[in-house]
Amino acid sequence: MNPANIPLYHIFLTVARSSSISGAAKSLYISQPAVSKSIKKLEESLGVSLIKRSSKGITLTNEGNILYRYLHSAFETISAGEDTLRHIHELGIGHIRIGVSSTLCKHILLPCLKDFLTEYPHMQITISCQSTSHTIELIENNEIDIGLIARPDSAKKLDYICAGQIHDIFVSSPQYAKGLIERENISSNDIINNSNLILLDKNNLTRKFINNYLSSWEISSDTAMEVNSMELLIDFVKTGLGVGCIIKEFIKEELNNKSLIQIKTPSTIKPRQICFAYSKSLPSDSACTSLINFLKSRTFY
Repeated sequence: MNPANIPLYHIFLTVARSSSISGAAKSLYISQPAVSKSIKKLEESLGVSLIKRSSKGITLTNEGNILYRYLHSAFETISAGEDTLRHIHELGIGHIRIGVSSTLCKHILLPCLKDFLTEYPHMQITISCQSTSHTIELIENNEIDIGLIARPDSAKKLDYICAGQIHDIFVSSPQYAKGLIERENISSNDIINNSNLILLDKNNLTRKFINNYLSSWEISSDTAMEVNSMELLIDFVKTGLGVGCIIKEFIKEELNNKSLIQIKTPSTIKPRQICFAYSKSLPSDSACTSLINFLKSRTFY
């Protein structure tokens, strides 16, 4: 398609609808010679005759009728698109793409979105669940707008909204801890050194963080059982398969009802910050701006 023909198509369409050069000129607020010149220019560009003049006015040639049908459909589609955009603007409709791990989604993101959608009921949300490292990559590649992650040491291209701190602790079922103490004839201080460790897979940032902690106390995680989600890790530990490292804030109920107990560690594990992360170059008119402003005014746990 020749882009230079687009304004000529509009003039031709107006002429075809009014069946009159003068009527088209009046509708378009231009002179009749300007309309005639535009039609001639379009005919020369396409290499066909589009209109026939007679004492009764303007009629379309066969080629003109074919072009009219296509242009009518195309301009109707454009008009529908404009109406949709207008509707979106009036209702505050937008599309926000969010990346998050399944665990953070359940415990932090969903409560936030419930309140956010009360204020913005027409907002469209897409949630993609994956690891923190993958979420950061998607943000940097502009494949998602915002992500809920454990704040990394790097990723300087991102801005952050703090959503609170999380505390990693080692836990087991009471039965597993009791059986290990009796079987190995050890004290509760030695459980973590003698237990079957259950950890997230090695590519997970949480696992790398915990590996660094264990290494500082010369505790090996090489033989640890690996799972790919925190929810699955919790289930494995509750079943009594070993000692797992789990985020304390996400198992408050289990700790309160004693279905899980905290295992002593050589030292307290440094807390981590949970953040909503987004690109520094995110457009100011992005639909995500509404969510960012909402999150900045929210009080987290």
